[in-house]
Amino acid sequence: MSFLRHIFLTRFFFVLLAIVIASYCCATIYPWMFFVSNVALLALFCAVLIDVIITFVNEKPIEVTRKVDNLLNLGDSNTVTISVTNKSNQPINFALIEGFPIQLQVRQKEYTAFLMPSNTKTFTYEFTPKQRGEFSFGDVLIYLSSSLFLIKRKIEYPLSQSVQVFPSILQMKQYELKVFHQQTQARGIKKVRRIGNNHEFEQIKNYVQGDDLRTVNWKATSKRNELMVNQYQEERSQNIYALIDKSRNMQMEFENMTILDYAINSALVFSNIALRKGDRAGLITFSNKMGTQLAADRSNGHLRRILNLLYNQKTQFKESSYELLYESIRQTVKSRSLLMLYTNFESEFAMKRALPILKKINQRHVLVVVFFQNNELEDVAFQRIDTVQEIYQSAVAEKLITTKMVIAKELRQNGIQTILTRPEDLSITTINKYLELKARGVI
Repeated sequence: MSFLRHIFLTRFFFVLLAIVIASYCCATIYPWMFFVSNVALLALFCAVLIDVIITFVNEKPIEVTRKVDNLLNLGDSNTVTISVTNKSNQPINFALIEGFPIQLQVRQKEYTAFLMPSNTKTFTYEFTPKQRGEFSFGDVLIYLSSSLFLIKRKIEYPLSQSVQVFPSILQMKQYELKVFHQQTQARGIKKVRRIGNNHEFEQIKNYVQGDDLRTVNWKATSKRNELMVNQYQEERSQNIYALIDKSRNMQMEFENMTILDYAINSALVFSNIALRKGDRAGLITFSNKMGTQLAADRSNGHLRRILNLLYNQKTQFKESSYELLYESIRQTVKSRSLLMLYTNFESEFAMKRALPILKKINQRHVLVVVFFQNNELEDVAFQRIDTVQEIYQSAVAEKLITTKMVIAKELRQNGIQTILTRPEDLSITTINKYLELKARGVI
């Protein structure tokens, strides 16, 4: 019975069987058709028997392997490769059904090919995870047939495996290259001129466009007969914290990824840049109660600790307690630090309720409030209007967009550094703000 469960009759078999049945029916009118139908039935039986032997002669006629990294990047395209190799001495037709993770919501897709002996066919597809956590790939099913196309054989390959989706290490490396590479201006990283010369002297170098002319070293210039400037080291070992709000407002989705996940990706990128700049990076998460609290440090393995902590963050679906955040910062962050607060204000009321606490935090530290523009609202606000309903939709969307701008303006008027950005631009704007504040000597 286990053997029969793996046999599937093809459409070609049923066509031949229909011809045999038709011949039997015609035998009552034409007696010679009875002989023809018997010969056809015998031929069909022999063909099926031969096809069964060809198809089942090898226990594993093909070899299937799946190649996917055990650690995937959140929000980035990750390549999955499936290779099929014909180990038999017969040509094989096959259909492959991949055990896609349930998060992909792929049900009907299959890969088909004709494979000659000892040949290999490779299939690739892109997998872009939109949430952190563990993703499970299932077993691979293969339906194969010989050149006779009379039966199909089902083979199940136990290739189930679990992979973990972490905050995007790929984005972290990409932004690291942009910040520390010479040609960065055209790639989104702003080149910010340092204000003043209160940094420690490092070396004398050739002048390049954008250097402060006040740092020109005239003695070295006269000796080398080319413009030379003094280069100064930025102040190092400053405390930099990423504060991540895990309230229900952070569960809003853009491009199927929550604002919390955008903030987590950005916090990893930002922390890596801060560590590379010689500063100490820390992490604090909060909602209605305090979550992760990692003291600022720059020791070996500290970035790995930040990555592992970010991996486990989840939305609490409750209102944030900024009072609790203030008390926690007052007790744990003793020295003046840069605090990058990732949150989301959807109304002026929510902002004004948190504003007194934010002002207190800003008195002790350099606070940067990061919140988000709604891309979908912008699409609605500037859509082509053809109906009365679309007029109302556009008016409401414009009001909500204006509300975000008013919130940002009021925060700035109260002396709080503010970033209002699209989710996809979050990392780049956060890095630029950090570089700007360091260049200005604010931190």
